[in-house]
Amino acid sequence: MTTIDELKLILQNCRTIAVVGLSAEWHRPSYFAAKYMQSHGYRVVPVNPRYAKAGTDILGEHCYAALTDIEFPVDMVDVFRRTEDVLPIAQQAIAIGAKCLWQQIGVVNPQADDLARSAGLHSVLDRCVKIEHGRLFGGLNLVGVNTGVISAKRQVSRV
Repeated sequence: MTTIDELKLILQNCRTIAVVGLSAEWHRPSYFAAKYMQSHGYRVVPVNPRYAKAGTDILGEHCYAALTDIEFPVDMVDVFRRTEDVLPIAQQAIAIGAKCLWQQIGVVNPQADDLARSAGLHSVLDRCVKIEHGRLFGGLNLVGVNTGVISAKRQVSRV
Protein backbone atom coordinates (compact mmCIF):
# COMPACT_ATOMS: atom_id res chain seq x y z
CA MET A 1 0.00 0.00 0.00
CA THR A 2 1.36 3.37 -1.00
CA THR A 3 1.05 6.10 1.63
CA ILE A 4 0.01 9.70 0.99
CA ASP A 5 3.54 10.86 1.86
CA GLU A 6 5.03 8.41 -0.65
CA LEU A 7 2.61 9.58 -3.37
CA LYS A 8 3.59 13.20 -2.72
CA LEU A 9 7.28 12.31 -2.84
CA ILE A 10 6.84 10.43 -6.11
CA LEU A 11 4.88 13.25 -7.76
CA GLN A 12 7.33 15.90 -6.56
CA ASN A 13 10.45 14.04 -7.69
CA CYS A 14 9.39 12.13 -10.80
CA ARG A 15 9.19 14.86 -13.44
CA THR A 16 9.74 12.76 -16.58
CA ILE A 17 6.96 10.24 -17.11
CA ALA A 18 7.02 7.52 -19.74
CA VAL A 19 3.38 6.63 -20.41
CA VAL A 20 3.20 3.07 -21.72
CA GLY A 21 0.06 2.60 -23.78
CA LEU A 22 -0.49 6.31 -24.40
CA SER A 23 -3.07 6.81 -27.13
CA ALA A 24 -3.04 9.65 -29.67
CA GLU A 25 -6.85 9.75 -29.46
CA TRP A 26 -7.89 12.78 -27.38
CA HIS A 27 -10.87 11.03 -25.77
CA ARG A 28 -8.86 8.11 -24.31
CA PRO A 29 -8.06 8.19 -20.56
CA SER A 30 -4.33 7.83 -21.21
CA TYR A 31 -4.32 10.94 -23.41
CA PHE A 32 -6.36 12.96 -20.93
CA ALA A 33 -4.13 12.00 -17.99
CA ALA A 34 -0.91 12.63 -19.93
CA LYS A 35 -2.11 16.03 -21.15
CA TYR A 36 -3.04 17.00 -17.60
CA MET A 37 0.41 16.03 -16.28
CA GLN A 38 2.11 17.82 -19.17
CA SER A 39 0.12 20.98 -18.40
CA HIS A 40 1.46 20.80 -14.84
CA GLY A 41 5.11 20.86 -15.89
CA TYR A 42 5.87 17.15 -16.30
CA ARG A 43 7.60 15.83 -19.38
CA VAL A 44 5.45 13.09 -20.88
CA VAL A 45 7.16 10.48 -23.05
CA PRO A 46 4.76 8.38 -25.15
CA VAL A 47 5.48 4.64 -25.41
CA ASN A 48 3.27 2.81 -27.87
CA PRO A 49 4.64 0.55 -30.64
CA ARG A 50 1.68 1.22 -32.95
CA TYR A 51 2.27 4.98 -33.04
CA ALA A 52 6.08 4.69 -32.94
CA LYS A 53 6.02 2.49 -36.06
CA ALA A 54 3.87 5.08 -37.84
CA GLY A 55 6.18 7.91 -36.75
CA THR A 56 3.35 9.66 -34.89
CA ASP A 57 4.13 12.23 -32.21
CA ILE A 58 1.74 12.45 -29.27
CA LEU A 59 1.27 15.68 -27.33
CA GLY A 60 4.22 17.14 -29.20
CA GLU A 61 6.60 14.38 -28.04
CA HIS A 62 8.32 11.67 -30.07
CA CYS A 63 6.68 8.27 -29.49
CA TYR A 64 8.86 5.26 -28.67
CA ALA A 65 8.13 1.59 -29.28
CA ALA A 66 9.59 0.44 -25.95
CA LEU A 67 10.99 1.92 -22.76
CA THR A 68 14.45 0.66 -23.68
CA ASP A 69 14.37 2.83 -26.85
CA ILE A 70 14.29 6.06 -24.82
CA GLU A 71 17.73 7.66 -24.85
CA PHE A 72 17.35 9.92 -21.78
CA PRO A 73 16.50 9.31 -18.10
CA VAL A 74 12.91 8.52 -17.19
CA ASP A 75 11.71 8.94 -13.60
CA MET A 76 8.32 7.23 -13.71
CA VAL A 77 6.77 4.54 -15.87
CA ASP A 78 2.99 5.03 -15.96
CA VAL A 79 1.24 1.91 -17.28
CA PHE A 80 -1.99 2.04 -19.29
CA ARG A 81 -1.92 -1.62 -20.31
CA ARG A 82 -3.67 -4.81 -19.27
CA THR A 83 -2.61 -6.35 -15.96
CA GLU A 84 -1.06 -9.37 -17.68
CA ASP A 85 1.19 -7.06 -19.77
CA VAL A 86 2.79 -5.29 -16.80
CA LEU A 87 5.57 -7.71 -15.75
CA PRO A 88 7.75 -7.16 -18.85
CA ILE A 89 7.12 -3.42 -18.52
CA ALA A 90 8.33 -3.57 -14.90
CA GLN A 91 11.46 -5.39 -16.08
CA GLN A 92 12.09 -2.64 -18.64
CA ALA A 93 11.45 0.07 -16.02
CA ILE A 94 14.16 -1.48 -13.85
CA ALA A 95 16.51 -1.83 -16.84
CA ILE A 96 16.25 1.89 -17.71
CA GLY A 97 16.73 3.01 -14.11
CA ALA A 98 13.26 4.43 -13.49
CA LYS A 99 12.41 5.49 -9.94
CA CYS A 100 8.75 4.46 -9.99
CA LEU A 101 6.39 1.96 -11.61
CA TRP A 102 2.83 3.31 -11.61
CA GLN A 103 -0.06 0.99 -12.53
CA GLN A 104 -3.16 2.96 -13.47
CA ILE A 105 -6.69 2.39 -12.13
CA GLY A 106 -7.77 -1.17 -12.91
CA VAL A 107 -4.19 -2.36 -13.43
CA VAL A 108 -3.01 -4.54 -10.54
CA ASN A 109 -0.09 -6.89 -11.11
CA PRO A 110 1.31 -7.92 -7.70
CA GLN A 111 4.23 -9.78 -9.30
CA ALA A 112 5.34 -6.61 -11.13
CA ASP A 113 4.83 -4.64 -7.91
CA ASP A 114 7.05 -7.06 -5.95
CA LEU A 115 9.70 -7.02 -8.67
CA ALA A 116 9.77 -3.21 -8.81
CA ARG A 117 9.93 -2.83 -5.03
CA SER A 118 12.67 -5.46 -4.71
CA ALA A 119 14.70 -3.47 -7.27
CA GLY A 120 14.30 -0.31 -5.17
CA LEU A 121 11.60 1.41 -7.20
CA HIS A 122 8.53 3.04 -5.75
CA SER A 123 5.47 1.15 -6.94
CA VAL A 124 1.87 2.32 -7.14
CA LEU A 125 -1.07 0.06 -8.00
CA ASP A 126 -4.61 0.79 -9.13
CA ARG A 127 -4.38 4.60 -8.97
CA CYS A 128 -4.57 7.38 -11.55
CA VAL A 129 -1.58 9.71 -11.63
CA LYS A 130 -3.82 12.62 -12.73
CA ILE A 131 -6.35 12.09 -9.97
CA GLU A 132 -3.66 11.70 -7.31
CA HIS A 133 -1.85 14.82 -8.49
CA GLY A 134 -5.06 16.82 -8.44
CA ARG A 135 -6.05 15.47 -5.04
CA LEU A 136 -2.68 16.09 -3.41
CA PHE A 137 -1.70 19.36 -5.07
CA GLY A 138 -5.04 21.16 -5.38
CA GLY A 139 -5.82 20.58 -9.05
CA LEU A 140 -9.13 18.77 -8.70
CA ASN A 141 -11.05 21.90 -9.69
CA LEU A 142 -9.25 21.70 -13.06
CA VAL A 143 -10.73 18.28 -13.73
CA GLY A 144 -14.32 19.05 -12.93
CA VAL A 145 -14.40 18.57 -9.17
CA ASN A 146 -15.53 21.39 -6.92
CA THR A 147 -12.83 21.87 -4.30
CA GLY A 148 -14.87 24.08 -2.02
CA VAL A 149 -14.88 23.28 1.68
CA ILE A 150 -15.72 19.66 2.22
CA SER A 151 -17.46 19.00 5.47
CA ALA A 152 -19.48 16.26 7.11
CA LYS A 153 -21.40 18.89 9.04
CA ARG A 154 -24.95 19.47 7.93
CA GLN A 155 -25.74 23.03 6.93
CA VAL A 156 -28.10 24.68 9.37
CA SER A 157 -30.74 26.79 7.71
CA ARG A 158 -31.22 30.14 9.36
CA VAL A 159 -34.57 31.75 8.90
